[in-house]
Amino acid sequence: MEQHIHISVRSLVEYVYRSGSIDTGLKTATSMHEGTLLHQEIQNEYKEDDQKEVYLKTNIDFDGITYTVDGRCDGILIDGQATIIDEIKSTSLNISDIDHNQSPVHWAQVKFYAFMYLLDHDQQDITIQLTYIQKQTKEKKRFKEIVSLSELRPYVEWVIHEYSPYAKLMLEHKKKRNESIQELPFPFPEFRRGQRKLAGAVYKTIQDKTNLFANAPTGTGKTISTLFPSVKAIGEGYLEQIYYLTAKTTTKQTAEETFSLMDHQGLSMHTVSITAKDKICFKEETICQKDYCEFANGYYDRINGAILDLFQHETNMSREVIESYARKHQVCPFEFSLDASYQADAIICDYNYIFDPRVSLKRMWNESKAKTALLIDEAHNLVDRSRSMFSSELLKSEFLDLKRTYKNQNEDLFESAKAINDRMLQMKKEMMENETEKKSDHKPSSLIELVEQFNESAEKELVQSGQSVEQDKLLEAYFNTLSFIRIAKLYDSSFITYLQRYKSEVRVKLFCVDPSGLLQKMSKGYRAQTYFSATLMPMPYFQNMLGWKEDNYRLSIPSPFPVENSEVYVKPTSTRYRDREQSIEPIIRTMAEFTNKAGNFLVFFPSYQYMNEVYEAFTMAYDHIETILQETQMGDLEREEFLAHFQEGRDQPLVGFAVLGGVFSEGVDLKGDRLNGVLIIGTGMPKLNYERDIIKDYFEENSGQGFDYAYVYPGMNKVLQAGGRLIRTETDKGFIVLIDDRFLQPKYRTLLPPEWRNFMVLPR
Repeated sequence: MEQHIHISVRSLVEYVYRSGSIDTGLKTATSMHEGTLLHQEIQNEYKEDDQKEVYLKTNIDFDGITYTVDGRCDGILIDGQATIIDEIKSTSLNISDIDHNQSPVHWAQVKFYAFMYLLDHDQQDITIQLTYIQKQTKEKKRFKEIVSLSELRPYVEWVIHEYSPYAKLMLEHKKKRNESIQELPFPFPEFRRGQRKLAGAVYKTIQDKTNLFANAPTGTGKTISTLFPSVKAIGEGYLEQIYYLTAKTTTKQTAEETFSLMDHQGLSMHTVSITAKDKICFKEETICQKDYCEFANGYYDRINGAILDLFQHETNMSREVIESYARKHQVCPFEFSLDASYQADAIICDYNYIFDPRVSLKRMWNESKAKTALLIDEAHNLVDRSRSMFSSELLKSEFLDLKRTYKNQNEDLFESAKAINDRMLQMKKEMMENETEKKSDHKPSSLIELVEQFNESAEKELVQSGQSVEQDKLLEAYFNTLSFIRIAKLYDSSFITYLQRYKSEVRVKLFCVDPSGLLQKMSKGYRAQTYFSATLMPMPYFQNMLGWKEDNYRLSIPSPFPVENSEVYVKPTSTRYRDREQSIEPIIRTMAEFTNKAGNFLVFFPSYQYMNEVYEAFTMAYDHIETILQETQMGDLEREEFLAHFQEGRDQPLVGFAVLGGVFSEGVDLKGDRLNGVLIIGTGMPKLNYERDIIKDYFEENSGQGFDYAYVYPGMNKVLQAGGRLIRTETDKGFIVLIDDRFLQPKYRTLLPPEWRNFMVLPR
């Protein structure tokens, strides 16, 4: 049977020519957008007969495999009788430091384009050219060679030869993968109520190349209901990759367990989990320099062997597996996981690897995206997460500190840091005497210009001196300003600029109020996207905030569990801030009434302060009841210890105090008798602050729903998530007590899930 591989020139030569050092972010600081602009600057200088962005393609037969290699060369130039293949590269290095042999991978790329052009035009020789453009100075440097078809042919065959072991491994895997998918059964005896409907909707979404917004309550089995049809779509040829995007470690683990479950049913797929660099780094300090880190030193000399070893012997590549092979081959575990992810069938990672313009996976080509589906778990979290990803801020103190540090060391850095400090000081002086905050719907162009100048000076210093512990402050400022510059390029009518002052500090923030447009932009090109959650309610709100388009699908599934499994009560006590002192006594009496019996109970509060006040009063009044308290900034081990207290078969009560929207109100499975009741204090409304008021004002002007968008909907989502901890399986039973008089208001009552609405009202 004929074997065939389609690969881009760039992917091919980058695999063969692994060279250089681990990317610290400095050498690739130019964003894809900036790189495109620099390319266009060169191409605009081409003559009338010259061509740009020319698509080239050829087939190469080697060792029983046909390789279709294609790509777009930057330029084909006509110089008299000579034809020149031009390849443009932007650089942060000083242009004088670049020599003819700067990068073998750049020459490899242009040689492949020359080979394809000569075959297409039946010519024997051609001139190839590398054009380098310096990012800051726009200086240019060119290198030329004349190459012949006779010398290019063996060179091309050598590159294919170097790639072929990996190609054979991938072809064998793909055949085995597709056969295993064809035979893969649904890994449970039967579908739960609503599960088949969700799975069918996900598959149709992939078929139809659109997006799905799905509200699927707890117990639907959302992970298997989205992954199983997506895996089947790979077997049918609709997809080549799945990205399962999560916001929390717990949901990441659930996805890993689901793939493991399908693996036990015979599935053969390569699944990679990406763990954040600061968590998976083997060193005490995350400094990606060869003189500090042995895992960075010579990384590209060892990575191909590590990838081959990993993919030959593993399918589910969890953090532990990645770390094991990284130590075996002495490669950086984070970069290793990224390199593995580009070759994997399924990738489990945080939202930011797709949506964050500062850290998204830049090597995802458009042709790869067209065969990729995004599954966005707990999508209700993406609203605030995307606001954070699309926003950026600077503090004046950072530049005052750098100004002092570099006063007698680096004149450019001193002057550029001083200019930012002075400009922010001037912005502070322009505020009214009684103003502590000030907002504008215009981006601060003069400040951005100064930030760009500082960033260039900082980059030069870091490239020359290298990353070190001593340079940490400068490196942090470099990335902060780089973020500010990139976000400034995205600035449009969905942004607000605001200035805050307190004491001697000044804070300037580019705040993305409405992330929907940028979410659409960052996810453009993917075949299908499924946004799903147990609390994607109210649906119109999430459609608006997550980038709904008219041709998208939506689905709401009823709870699969009997309504009688949970008893719901409302205690009409005001928990508004002004009434909190008076609310403590009725709250602890209600808590005691429902928890003074054998079992495990969780009580959720809108803030740590409120929780601690009630905790103190409750433990004094009911000291015979065992209690545990959520602490701020609990580590993974402390969280596990907290949850370990909730044991089945307790003959005494245990009451856990936790915070709405915290680590214990989402993604926690206390099944069976491990949780018997949940009490929720308040409506979860976010604390009143300047940023929330900006959101309120923005949406009030645009939709007339400002208060709901800023406070009511985000708050009620926390309530629904916390209540969802109670019933996790068909046999779970218990009670939910909602303590706040606002739950009796029509607005809040309609935001409750149907199975909660027939609640019993407790005496005031």
